[in-house]
Amino acid sequence: MSFSQIGVVGLGIMGAGIVEVFARAGHQVVGVAESEAAVDAGRSNLAKSLSRAVAKGKLTQDQADEITSRVSFGEDFDLLANCDLVIEAAPEILSLKTEIFSKLDAAVKPTGILATNTSSLSVTDIANATSRPAQVIGMHFFNPAPVQKFVEVISTAHSDAQVVSSIVELGKSLGKHLAQITDQPGFIVNKLLLRYLNHAVQILDSGQATKEQMDAAMRELSNYPMGPCELLDLIGIDTCVEILKTIHADTQLEIDRPADGMVNLVSAGNKGRKSGSGFYDYAEKLDVPTDANVDIKNQVHNDLLIAYLGDCIAMEATGYATKADIDFGMKLGCGLPEGPFEVIERIGLDAVRSAQAELAQRTGIAAYQPLPL
Repeated sequence: MSFSQIGVVGLGIMGAGIVEVFARAGHQVVGVAESEAAVDAGRSNLAKSLSRAVAKGKLTQDQADEITSRVSFGEDFDLLANCDLVIEAAPEILSLKTEIFSKLDAAVKPTGILATNTSSLSVTDIANATSRPAQVIGMHFFNPAPVQKFVEVISTAHSDAQVVSSIVELGKSLGKHLAQITDQPGFIVNKLLLRYLNHAVQILDSGQATKEQMDAAMRELSNYPMGPCELLDLIGIDTCVEILKTIHADTQLEIDRPADGMVNLVSAGNKGRKSGSGFYDYAEKLDVPTDANVDIKNQVHNDLLIAYLGDCIAMEATGYATKADIDFGMKLGCGLPEGPFEVIERIGLDAVRSAQAELAQRTGIAAYQPLPL
């Protein structure tokens, strides 16, 4: 399959980033949004990103101008009629995405592939809104798309094998690391990341540690770029709650039910950085979280890390994803310094299993038990 023209629907930061990715790779791109203001914002997002790249010496002005020349913008879905691939990058609302895909099905040529950039919603449900479910696929980029190198390619039971392989090859041509997986809430990265973040807030809700102690623990003892509460504020607490609801509906595990601390913050309008406050108040510049209590930091770090490593082991054991894809996903998608299986290799599987058993016994949560040998 050839991909001479690519369409992108939704021109927020993510959508504009996907436009840039394909335009940089030499494709003609059509960006469509729901209003003139949204189109203007998408055009502005692309221009700002390219200007930053020029200022950093990563592109010349001529190269940036050439990339811009490959992109056209508009509000009409009919502009996408001749696209070989259209990627939807709208907000994570299933009803909105299914409405968009129904419109795309009518507007895009019959041979066109339709992809969703959803981070956690059912690709199957989205595909069922069209008359061409065999040509619908998930193509989950990470933010910012021009920089992040990991992409999850999600197939459904309906997906045509040739469509899947063509999208994988296209992704590789963009210089991305592709993980080819099937439809499951949260996919690789968000399934693992959101359970870890939820666990952190469950610890916070129980009073076992403060947010500063948890954030300092993961920064200092695992070298994470951010602690869990900082990261929740960055992603958007409301977004994380919605993803967890999707995962919980599938697993029915109590550990996946959105923690009260998150739900309560969202109810009060405190969604994180985008609303000005969440776990932290962003009215003023914040210092990096620190805490002097070594014992609590060690305990919190152990509990969060061991539960997370156990989840990674379980995911690989089911055959859903390979160790390499999980490691790449957590490093490239989340910016972690080590992949989970690299950590397991370093500290030893037996030590991890022993710590899992201790965590399960101490907390009374059976989900933390190590898998039977």
